Order: sequence, then C-alpha cells, then structure tokens
Amino acid sequence: MNERDFLDWCRDEICKYTNKHLDITDNKRITKDDVFVVWCCKTLQNNKALLSTTLLDGMYYECTYNGDKEEMYVDAYKKWDNYRVCKNKQ
Repeated sequence: MNERDFLDWCRDEICKYTNKHLDITDNKRITKDDVFVVWCCKTLQNNKALLSTTLLDGMYYECTYNGDKEEMYVDAYKKWDNYRVCKNKQ
C-alpha cells in the first residue's frame, strides 16, 4: 500500500472513531480535514502513523498497517502529562 492510500485510510478511520465516541449532547462532528498526521513511516510492506485531531481532547492515535495480512491496527491514547525532566548539574 502506498503512503497516500495508507494515510487517507488512517484519517478516515480516525474520523469515524472520533465521531463515534464524541458526546452526542455536544452536537459536534469532525471531518477527515480535522485529522492530521504527526508522523509516519513505511518499512517494507508495513506502515505506521501517529495522528491527532483539531479537537482539544488530548487524544492521539497510532495506526499500524500489516502488509502481510492487509489489515490495520488502531491504538487510541489520551495525553495525561507533559513535563520536563532535567539532569542535575554539578
């Protein structure tokens, strides 16, 4: 699978997943244009991408394509923290 087809599939799947899990009372839906790619790579017949959406929900998604089985696995994550760690200087 080429990179463009893979990323289009990823954006489509993340859009569907997000809309399925949004609170219905918020009256909000996203489109594929609201899904963006943070990082991607292709190794042999396999692909991997990290994606997020324009929503301020702290979610990000990891899509992995197994070219041997022609299937994609999606992991959904919530960002809990972002903090700095410094080494002690003497």
